[in-house]
Amino acid sequence: MFSSTAIRMATRRVISKGLQQQQQQSSSRAFSSSVFTAAATKTNPQSNIRNVLLASAGFAAAVAVLQQQQQQEDRNNNNKTQNFFGKSSAQLVKETEDKFGTFWPRNILILFGPPGAGKGTQGPKIEDLLGIPQLSTGDMLRAAVSAGTEVGKKAEAVMKAGGLVSDEIVIGIIRDRIKEDDCRFGFILDGFPRTLPQAKALDKMLAEEGSCVTKVIELEVPDSVLEERITGRWIHKSSGRSYHVKYAPPKSMKLDTNGKPIPDTMKDDVTGEPLMQRHDDTAAALTKRLHGYHKETIPILKHYEPNGIVRSVNANQEMSSVWTQILDALKRKE
Repeated sequence: MFSSTAIRMATRRVISKGLQQQQQQSSSRAFSSSVFTAAATKTNPQSNIRNVLLASAGFAAAVAVLQQQQQQEDRNNNNKTQNFFGKSSAQLVKETEDKFGTFWPRNILILFGPPGAGKGTQGPKIEDLLGIPQLSTGDMLRAAVSAGTEVGKKAEAVMKAGGLVSDEIVIGIIRDRIKEDDCRFGFILDGFPRTLPQAKALDKMLAEEGSCVTKVIELEVPDSVLEERITGRWIHKSSGRSYHVKYAPPKSMKLDTNGKPIPDTMKDDVTGEPLMQRHDDTAAALTKRLHGYHKETIPILKHYEPNGIVRSVNANQEMSSVWTQILDALKRKE
Protein backbone atom coordinates (compact mmCIF):
# COMPACT_ATOMS: atom_id res chain seq x y z
CA MET A 1 0.00 0.00 0.00
CA PHE A 2 1.29 3.47 -0.89
CA SER A 3 2.16 5.79 2.00
CA SER A 4 0.32 9.08 2.50
CA THR A 5 3.55 11.02 1.81
CA ALA A 6 4.01 9.30 -1.54
CA ILE A 7 0.38 9.95 -2.47
CA ARG A 8 0.60 13.66 -1.65
CA MET A 9 3.82 14.15 -3.60
CA ALA A 10 2.52 12.20 -6.59
CA THR A 11 -0.72 14.18 -6.53
CA ARG A 12 1.15 17.47 -6.71
CA ARG A 13 3.20 16.24 -9.67
CA VAL A 14 0.13 14.97 -11.50
CA ILE A 15 -1.71 18.23 -10.89
CA SER A 16 1.24 20.21 -12.24
CA LYS A 17 1.42 17.99 -15.29
CA GLY A 18 -2.32 18.31 -15.83
CA LEU A 19 -2.21 22.10 -15.67
CA GLN A 20 0.57 22.20 -18.25
CA GLN A 21 -1.44 19.98 -20.58
CA GLN A 22 -4.48 22.17 -19.99
CA GLN A 23 -2.60 25.19 -21.21
CA GLN A 24 -1.26 23.37 -24.24
CA GLN A 25 -4.36 21.44 -25.36
CA SER A 26 -7.78 22.98 -25.69
CA SER A 27 -9.41 19.56 -25.47
CA SER A 28 -8.34 19.28 -21.84
CA ARG A 29 -10.02 22.50 -20.55
CA ALA A 30 -12.73 20.56 -18.72
CA PHE A 31 -9.93 18.82 -16.88
CA SER A 32 -9.06 21.73 -14.60
CA SER A 33 -11.11 23.00 -11.69
CA SER A 34 -13.86 20.42 -11.23
CA VAL A 35 -11.51 17.40 -11.13
CA PHE A 36 -8.91 18.92 -8.88
CA THR A 37 -11.47 20.49 -6.57
CA ALA A 38 -13.21 17.13 -6.13
CA ALA A 39 -9.90 15.34 -5.63
CA ALA A 40 -8.70 17.87 -3.07
CA THR A 41 -11.86 17.80 -0.96
CA LYS A 42 -12.40 14.03 -0.68
CA THR A 43 -11.31 12.49 2.61
CA ASN A 44 -9.85 9.28 1.22
CA PRO A 45 -6.32 10.00 -0.11
CA GLN A 46 -6.25 6.88 -2.26
CA SER A 47 -9.56 7.92 -3.82
CA ASN A 48 -8.09 11.39 -4.41
CA ILE A 49 -5.08 10.15 -6.33
CA ARG A 50 -7.21 7.66 -8.25
CA ASN A 51 -9.54 10.43 -9.49
CA VAL A 52 -6.63 12.62 -10.47
CA LEU A 53 -4.90 9.82 -12.32
CA LEU A 54 -8.04 8.87 -14.22
CA ALA A 55 -8.53 12.46 -15.30
CA SER A 56 -4.90 13.02 -16.20
CA ALA A 57 -3.19 12.14 -19.45
CA GLY A 58 -0.06 11.45 -17.38
CA PHE A 59 -1.31 8.20 -15.85
CA ALA A 60 1.81 6.17 -16.62
CA ALA A 61 4.07 8.94 -15.36
CA ALA A 62 2.09 9.20 -12.13
CA VAL A 63 2.32 5.45 -11.50
CA ALA A 64 6.06 5.62 -12.02
CA VAL A 65 6.29 8.47 -9.52
CA LEU A 66 4.30 6.50 -6.95
CA GLN A 67 6.53 3.47 -7.39
CA GLN A 68 9.71 5.51 -7.08
CA GLN A 69 8.44 7.24 -3.96
CA GLN A 70 7.42 3.97 -2.34
CA GLN A 71 10.71 2.28 -3.18
CA GLN A 72 12.64 5.18 -1.71
CA GLU A 73 10.53 5.12 1.45
CA ASP A 74 11.06 1.35 1.76
CA ARG A 75 14.80 1.84 1.41
CA ASN A 76 14.75 4.58 4.04
CA ASN A 77 12.77 2.40 6.46
CA ASN A 78 15.09 -0.55 5.89
CA ASN A 79 18.11 1.64 6.54
CA LYS A 80 16.55 2.88 9.75
CA THR A 81 16.01 -0.71 10.86
CA GLN A 82 19.57 -1.61 10.04
CA ASN A 83 20.89 1.48 11.78
CA PHE A 84 18.81 0.87 14.92
CA PHE A 85 19.76 -2.79 15.36
CA GLY A 86 23.02 -2.64 13.47
CA LYS A 87 21.85 -5.66 11.46
CA SER A 88 19.52 -6.49 8.60
CA SER A 89 16.21 -8.28 9.20
CA ALA A 90 17.64 -11.41 7.54
CA GLN A 91 20.54 -11.42 10.00
CA LEU A 92 18.15 -11.05 12.93
CA VAL A 93 16.01 -13.95 11.74
CA LYS A 94 19.08 -16.16 11.27
CA GLU A 95 20.38 -15.34 14.74
CA THR A 96 17.00 -16.08 16.31
CA GLU A 97 16.79 -19.45 14.56
CA ASP A 98 20.32 -20.31 15.65
CA LYS A 99 19.53 -19.49 19.26
CA PHE A 100 16.28 -21.44 19.18
CA GLY A 101 17.95 -24.46 17.59
CA THR A 102 20.82 -24.37 20.10
CA PHE A 103 19.24 -23.54 23.44
CA TRP A 104 15.53 -24.39 23.26
CA PRO A 105 14.43 -28.02 23.71
CA ARG A 106 13.53 -29.94 20.59
CA ASN A 107 9.88 -30.82 20.00
CA ILE A 108 10.15 -34.61 19.71
CA LEU A 109 6.89 -36.48 19.19
CA ILE A 110 6.09 -40.18 18.94
CA LEU A 111 2.89 -40.97 17.04
CA PHE A 112 1.31 -44.30 17.94
CA GLY A 113 -1.69 -45.98 16.42
CA PRO A 114 -2.70 -49.43 15.14
CA PRO A 115 -2.95 -50.09 11.41
CA GLY A 116 -5.73 -47.95 9.97
CA ALA A 117 -5.91 -45.54 12.92
CA GLY A 118 -5.13 -42.52 10.74
CA LYS A 119 -1.42 -41.87 11.29
CA GLY A 120 -0.97 -41.32 7.56
CA THR A 121 -3.69 -38.66 7.61
CA GLN A 122 -2.97 -36.85 10.87
CA GLY A 123 0.83 -37.10 10.81
CA PRO A 124 1.33 -34.73 7.85
CA LYS A 125 -1.08 -32.23 9.44
CA ILE A 126 1.01 -32.19 12.62
CA GLU A 127 4.09 -31.86 10.42
CA ASP A 128 2.67 -28.78 8.69
CA LEU A 129 1.43 -27.25 11.95
CA LEU A 130 4.72 -27.49 13.82
CA GLY A 131 7.09 -27.22 10.87
CA ILE A 132 8.97 -30.39 11.81
CA PRO A 133 9.38 -33.54 9.66
CA GLN A 134 7.62 -36.86 10.18
CA LEU A 135 10.25 -39.59 10.12
CA SER A 136 9.42 -43.14 9.10
CA THR A 137 11.98 -45.76 10.05
CA GLY A 138 11.37 -47.56 6.76
CA ASP A 139 12.02 -44.41 4.73
CA MET A 140 15.12 -43.57 6.80
CA LEU A 141 16.47 -47.07 6.37
CA ARG A 142 16.03 -47.00 2.58
CA ALA A 143 17.57 -43.52 2.38
CA ALA A 144 20.61 -44.57 4.43
CA VAL A 145 21.16 -47.62 2.22
CA SER A 146 20.74 -45.55 -0.94
CA ALA A 147 23.15 -42.86 0.33
CA GLY A 148 25.75 -45.48 1.24
CA THR A 149 26.33 -44.14 4.74
CA GLU A 150 28.34 -46.25 7.17
CA VAL A 151 25.27 -47.35 9.09
CA GLY A 152 23.39 -47.77 5.79
CA LYS A 153 26.02 -50.22 4.57
CA LYS A 154 25.65 -52.24 7.77
CA ALA A 155 21.89 -52.37 7.32
CA GLU A 156 22.23 -53.40 3.67
CA ALA A 157 24.58 -56.24 4.55
CA VAL A 158 22.15 -57.57 7.16
CA MET A 159 19.16 -57.38 4.80
CA LYS A 160 21.04 -59.09 1.96
CA ALA A 161 21.86 -61.91 4.34
CA GLY A 162 18.18 -62.24 5.12
CA GLY A 163 18.49 -61.01 8.70
CA LEU A 164 16.59 -58.39 10.70
CA VAL A 165 18.16 -55.00 11.16
CA SER A 166 19.21 -54.64 14.81
CA ASP A 167 17.99 -51.92 17.16
CA GLU A 168 21.53 -50.58 17.28
CA ILE A 169 21.57 -50.03 13.53
CA VAL A 170 18.12 -48.40 13.53
CA ILE A 171 19.17 -46.06 16.35
CA GLY A 172 22.28 -45.19 14.35
CA ILE A 173 20.16 -44.34 11.31
CA ILE A 174 17.91 -42.12 13.42
CA ARG A 175 20.94 -40.43 15.00
CA ASP A 176 22.30 -39.55 11.54
CA ARG A 177 18.93 -38.39 10.21
CA ILE A 178 18.10 -36.00 13.05
CA LYS A 179 21.38 -34.16 12.52
CA GLU A 180 19.97 -32.72 9.29
CA ASP A 181 18.77 -29.10 9.24
CA ASP A 182 15.05 -29.87 9.00
CA CYS A 183 15.23 -31.63 12.39
CA ARG A 184 16.87 -28.75 14.27
CA PHE A 185 13.67 -27.79 16.05
CA GLY A 186 12.24 -31.29 16.35
CA PHE A 187 10.71 -34.24 14.53
CA ILE A 188 7.90 -36.79 14.63
CA LEU A 189 8.70 -40.50 14.88
CA ASP A 190 6.29 -42.84 13.11
CA GLY A 191 6.83 -46.59 13.43
CA PHE A 192 9.51 -46.33 16.10
CA PRO A 193 9.95 -47.37 18.83
CA ARG A 194 8.04 -50.62 18.44
CA THR A 195 9.33 -52.31 21.60
CA LEU A 196 10.28 -51.25 25.12
CA PRO A 197 14.02 -51.92 24.53
CA GLN A 198 13.84 -49.65 21.46
CA ALA A 199 12.19 -46.92 23.54
CA LYS A 200 14.95 -47.13 26.15
CA ALA A 201 17.63 -47.06 23.44
CA LEU A 202 15.98 -44.00 21.90
CA ASP A 203 15.89 -42.23 25.27
CA LYS A 204 19.59 -42.94 25.80
CA MET A 205 20.53 -41.63 22.35
CA LEU A 206 18.49 -38.44 22.81
CA ALA A 207 19.88 -37.87 26.32
CA GLU A 208 23.42 -37.87 24.90
CA GLU A 209 22.58 -34.72 22.93
CA GLY A 210 20.52 -33.12 25.70
CA SER A 211 17.09 -33.96 24.26
CA CYS A 212 14.18 -36.16 25.22
CA VAL A 213 10.78 -37.26 23.95
CA THR A 214 8.40 -34.36 24.65
CA LYS A 215 5.04 -35.86 23.64
CA VAL A 216 3.56 -39.28 22.92
CA ILE A 217 0.20 -39.32 21.10
CA GLU A 218 -1.80 -42.52 20.72
CA LEU A 219 -4.63 -42.72 18.19
CA GLU A 220 -7.23 -45.09 19.62
CA VAL A 221 -9.67 -47.05 17.41
CA PRO A 222 -11.59 -50.24 18.34
CA ASP A 223 -10.28 -53.35 16.63
CA SER A 224 -13.69 -54.06 15.07
CA VAL A 225 -13.64 -50.67 13.31
CA LEU A 226 -10.08 -51.19 12.14
CA GLU A 227 -11.00 -54.33 10.24
CA GLU A 228 -13.48 -52.39 8.11
CA ARG A 229 -10.94 -49.63 7.52
CA ILE A 230 -8.08 -51.94 6.59
CA THR A 231 -9.83 -54.50 4.42
CA GLY A 232 -11.49 -51.75 2.38
CA ARG A 233 -8.24 -49.97 1.62
CA TRP A 234 -6.78 -49.85 -1.92
CA ILE A 235 -3.46 -48.28 -2.92
CA HIS A 236 -1.98 -46.70 -6.04
CA LYS A 237 1.48 -48.19 -5.74
CA SER A 238 3.62 -45.64 -7.58
CA SER A 239 2.17 -42.51 -5.95
CA GLY A 240 1.02 -43.89 -2.61
CA ARG A 241 -2.49 -42.47 -3.08
CA SER A 242 -4.92 -44.31 -0.85
CA TYR A 243 -8.59 -45.12 -1.46
CA HIS A 244 -11.26 -46.82 0.59
CA VAL A 245 -14.28 -48.75 -0.62
CA LYS A 246 -16.56 -46.99 1.88
CA TYR A 247 -14.90 -43.71 2.85
CA ALA A 248 -13.01 -42.64 -0.28
CA PRO A 249 -13.82 -44.87 -3.27
CA PRO A 250 -12.20 -44.29 -6.67
CA LYS A 251 -14.52 -42.82 -9.28
CA SER A 252 -14.26 -45.97 -11.39
CA MET A 253 -15.39 -48.39 -8.67
CA LYS A 254 -18.27 -50.74 -9.42
CA LEU A 255 -19.80 -53.27 -7.02
CA ASP A 256 -20.88 -56.85 -7.62
CA THR A 257 -24.20 -58.34 -6.52
CA ASN A 258 -22.81 -58.92 -3.03
CA GLY A 259 -21.84 -55.26 -2.63
CA LYS A 260 -18.13 -56.02 -2.98
CA PRO A 261 -15.87 -53.95 -5.29
CA ILE A 262 -15.06 -55.52 -8.66
CA PRO A 263 -11.22 -55.58 -8.73
CA ASP A 264 -10.93 -54.68 -12.43
CA THR A 265 -12.86 -51.45 -11.80
CA MET A 266 -10.56 -50.21 -9.05
CA LYS A 267 -8.43 -47.60 -10.81
CA ASP A 268 -6.54 -44.49 -9.75
CA ASP A 269 -8.52 -41.26 -10.26
CA VAL A 270 -5.45 -39.41 -11.57
CA THR A 271 -3.69 -41.88 -13.85
CA GLY A 272 -6.34 -44.51 -14.47
CA GLU A 273 -3.83 -47.18 -13.48
CA PRO A 274 -4.96 -50.27 -11.51
CA LEU A 275 -5.10 -50.06 -7.72
CA MET A 276 -3.85 -52.82 -5.43
CA GLN A 277 -4.41 -54.14 -1.93
CA ARG A 278 -1.44 -54.81 0.31
CA HIS A 279 -0.95 -58.45 1.20
CA ASP A 280 -1.40 -57.65 4.90
CA ASP A 281 -4.63 -55.69 4.40
CA THR A 282 -6.74 -58.75 5.11
CA ALA A 283 -8.80 -59.71 8.15
CA ALA A 284 -6.47 -62.61 9.03
CA ALA A 285 -3.31 -60.54 8.71
CA LEU A 286 -4.86 -57.66 10.64
CA THR A 287 -5.69 -59.89 13.62
CA LYS A 288 -2.04 -60.88 13.87
CA ARG A 289 -0.81 -57.31 13.45
CA LEU A 290 -3.17 -55.95 16.10
CA HIS A 291 -2.10 -58.63 18.58
CA GLY A 292 1.52 -57.60 18.11
CA TYR A 293 0.69 -53.90 18.29
CA HIS A 294 -1.18 -54.12 21.59
CA LYS A 295 1.40 -56.43 23.12
CA GLU A 296 4.33 -54.17 22.23
CA THR A 297 2.78 -50.71 22.48
CA ILE A 298 1.20 -50.84 25.94
CA PRO A 299 4.58 -51.28 27.70
CA ILE A 300 5.97 -48.30 25.76
CA LEU A 301 3.06 -46.08 26.80
CA LYS A 302 3.51 -47.14 30.43
CA HIS A 303 7.23 -46.35 30.09
CA TYR A 304 6.50 -42.72 29.17
CA GLU A 305 3.45 -42.15 31.40
CA PRO A 306 5.47 -41.12 34.50
CA ASN A 307 6.86 -38.21 32.45
CA GLY A 308 3.33 -36.85 31.94
CA ILE A 309 3.71 -36.70 28.18
CA VAL A 310 1.31 -39.43 26.99
CA ARG A 311 -1.96 -38.30 25.39
CA SER A 312 -4.71 -40.52 23.98
CA VAL A 313 -6.93 -39.35 21.12
CA ASN A 314 -10.23 -40.90 20.08
CA ALA A 315 -9.61 -41.54 16.37
CA ASN A 316 -12.99 -43.24 15.89
CA GLN A 317 -14.86 -40.05 14.99
CA GLU A 318 -15.04 -37.38 12.30
CA MET A 319 -11.59 -36.29 11.11
CA SER A 320 -12.21 -32.71 12.16
CA SER A 321 -12.98 -33.86 15.71
CA VAL A 322 -9.88 -36.06 15.74
CA TRP A 323 -7.79 -33.07 14.70
CA THR A 324 -9.32 -30.92 17.44
CA GLN A 325 -8.31 -33.50 20.04
CA ILE A 326 -4.82 -33.74 18.58
CA LEU A 327 -4.40 -29.98 18.83
CA ASP A 328 -5.44 -30.13 22.47
CA ALA A 329 -3.00 -32.98 23.09
CA LEU A 330 -0.16 -30.99 21.54
CA LYS A 331 -0.75 -27.91 23.66
CA ARG A 332 1.47 -27.16 26.60
CA LYS A 333 -0.62 -27.60 29.73
CA GLU A 334 -0.75 -24.51 31.95
